[in-house]
Amino acid sequence: MEELVEVIARNIVDKPEEVKTNIVEDGSTTVVELSVAEDDMGKVIGKQGRIARAIRKVVKASATKEGKKVEVKIK
Repeated sequence: MEELVEVIARNIVDKPEEVKTNIVEDGSTTVVELSVAEDDMGKVIGKQGRIARAIRKVVKASATKEGKKVEVKIK
């Protein structure tokens, strides 16, 4: 899941070298923390959070296929 989030984010932002992800295990749920450059935060979130919502849906669909629970947090 971490790689999927990274690939999506790197293709959206202007500074792909500053995209970082971190995995945190929270019980039965895996949390993928995504951090990007300050200038790129708006691009990852999108208008009214549409891009962020789309990223979360893609990751959730992929995780469900594997029988896992995954959340994406954007920092």
